[in-house]
Amino acid sequence: MRAFLIVFAALLLLLAAPARAQDTPISVGAGPSDAQIEARLNAVLDTLPDLAGVDADVSNSVVILTGQVANEVDAEEAVSIANRVEGVVAVRDDITRTLAVSDNISPVLADMLGFGSDFIRALPLIGLALLSLFAITMLGRFIAKRGSLVKRFARNPFLVELAATAVRIVFFVIGLIVALNILGATALIGTVLGGAGIIGIALGFGIRDTVENYVASLLLSIRQPFRAQDHVVIDDKEGIVVRLNTRATILMTLDGNHLRIPNAKVFKADILNYTTNPQRRFGFSVGVDSADDPVDAITTGVEAIAGHDFILTDPPPGGRIVDIGDSSIEIRYTAWIDQRETDFGAARSQCIRDVQDALEAGGFSLPEPIYRVKMDTTVTSKAVTSASPATSAAKPAPLPTPVEALQASLNTDAELTLVERVTEEREQSSHTDLLDDGAPPE
Repeated sequence: MRAFLIVFAALLLLLAAPARAQDTPISVGAGPSDAQIEARLNAVLDTLPDLAGVDADVSNSVVILTGQVANEVDAEEAVSIANRVEGVVAVRDDITRTLAVSDNISPVLADMLGFGSDFIRALPLIGLALLSLFAITMLGRFIAKRGSLVKRFARNPFLVELAATAVRIVFFVIGLIVALNILGATALIGTVLGGAGIIGIALGFGIRDTVENYVASLLLSIRQPFRAQDHVVIDDKEGIVVRLNTRATILMTLDGNHLRIPNAKVFKADILNYTTNPQRRFGFSVGVDSADDPVDAITTGVEAIAGHDFILTDPPPGGRIVDIGDSSIEIRYTAWIDQRETDFGAARSQCIRDVQDALEAGGFSLPEPIYRVKMDTTVTSKAVTSASPATSAAKPAPLPTPVEALQASLNTDAELTLVERVTEEREQSSHTDLLDDGAPPE
């Protein structure tokens, strides 16, 4: 087992060892002598301006480099050249690094001057490349603004905007590739595209929530789960829809305040839309005494509800017994209204009042909870005597008022204040709205 581990470790070391490139040797003929190696190497070094001060002495195929160079980079280059000569066994570096300012600055200045002259000569080519990039980019913007072809296949404004953005990006990339080809920098194309991909991945992780909202906005604009001015409940948030943009859904709450919900939450939320079906049912429960006839109570209450013009006859109002308590029978009354013409809360409130008055006028008792209170007190005869006149002087309870006299003048017309405010805001706003009344709803 130990031998196996040793062999395995040796294999790992061999695989982990870096591979060294084999340089092509500089040939000086068959079986070079020390004199031939020295002559060949000195000729090469004298040819290079930065290494002209280096001398090579060869003994037994060992090269000894002497002389002066400006910096470490030049010395390493001389050693590298010596190692490439055929027949060299080893190289000893005895080169002196002068590190003189003039020797190191002069090459830099020469390179800068050479770069400047090359740049001036390349100005026409650079101008042509920039002109090509500008022309192709402007062509992409022109096509994106027109967008007639895209609009034929996508009526959704968000899809049209997304397609226009994609067209602009594609034409910019094409212009950049053409410009780099004109400059002869084709090697940079792969670098630019690779860098753009890496940057895109990094940005994707960094702005994940923003991207999620953007995708949810696209899907919501396609599905159209609600319209502007719809009365909706998104999870536990209730209000009137103002608009849907690329980041959030804007609601106006029933208190008249703005509520912004991220589209990522809207897309995954439970949405209750009260406006999709204009007919809406309301209900409420009333308890009558156990000694009363519940059927008569149902009939009396339903007749009181049906007497209103805002109550729909199809489906008709109704009532049913839902529970029997300790001292009462619970009856639930239901009725339907048209939300476009009648306010839901006002209609329900009016019907509750009318049913209560009708039951009381019909002799039905509406029992209240009975509590037994035990009091351990001593009452004197004098107190009882003094309280008797007050008791005898107590007024009898008033008789119930007839139902006809109790018909309230409550306004049950549909409440349009919030809808009017939403309409006014949409007309005055210039923000992007992804809701389209012409698109098919979900």
